[in-house]
Amino acid sequence: MSEEPLEPNEEPLELTRLFELTPLGGDVFLATSPSVGRPRLFGGQVAGQSLRAACLTADGRPPHSLHAYFIRPGTPGEPLTFEVARTRDGRSFSTRHVTASQGGKPILELIASFHAPEDGFDWQADPPAGTPGPEGLRGLVPPSFFRHPMGFDIRVVNPPGENEWPIAHPFWIRADGPVGDDPALHACLVAYLTDMGVVSSARAPGSPRELATAVSLDHAVWFHRPARVDEWMLYSAEPVVNHGARGLARGTLHTADGTLLASVAQEALLRPAT
Repeated sequence: MSEEPLEPNEEPLELTRLFELTPLGGDVFLATSPSVGRPRLFGGQVAGQSLRAACLTADGRPPHSLHAYFIRPGTPGEPLTFEVARTRDGRSFSTRHVTASQGGKPILELIASFHAPEDGFDWQADPPAGTPGPEGLRGLVPPSFFRHPMGFDIRVVNPPGENEWPIAHPFWIRADGPVGDDPALHACLVAYLTDMGVVSSARAPGSPRELATAVSLDHAVWFHRPARVDEWMLYSAEPVVNHGARGLARGTLHTADGTLLASVAQEALLRPAT
């Protein structure tokens, strides 16, 4: 691991190709699903691609929130189909419902809402205090540390020790290649990355490391301000409650100067090992 800051690559970011959807007509889109050496698709990929499909029907309005339910595990290497229903187009808001499917079976349902820009208040709660900046932190090597497709430079504030739980919040993150200036694509990449490490963050402090099941059930993102994923962002998430076999985590995404970009909530299925 190098202590020196990593500069973004000059080549276009490979990850953005996941969001190059093929129109099939009638607000139906096709996307690739590359195999990346894990038994099921990364949920953030499917959520981000679903948001991309919704954005392609929203006439340029930016998303302000999404709510997604993970129904079935996705299979790497099989194409995904996204069917978009135009629920409503109002003067200020548009609503879209997206069903992501593989082999004719839905694997994710997503509702996204879009808001035409307008003037209003500009306030936020104080950002996290006392967190070191990314420049003095080590980058993660190898990328398999996070066990899903990588296209990001990630700097964990409190790196885990040997044989410890591998994903830890908070961490700094940015794309490690050019993304361009499409705000919708940046929002989709935010949706993608906000699924990183949240299941482990939903576990109660001191709970056993080994679980029989640890998977995302649903995921919500609120986009407060436009984000640039090729600039440093601090992602923090922490548990709120564990009861029965479910746990809830809440998180925030801030810029390096403390501006709140997005809020996140995720519920996870956490079944203890027997």
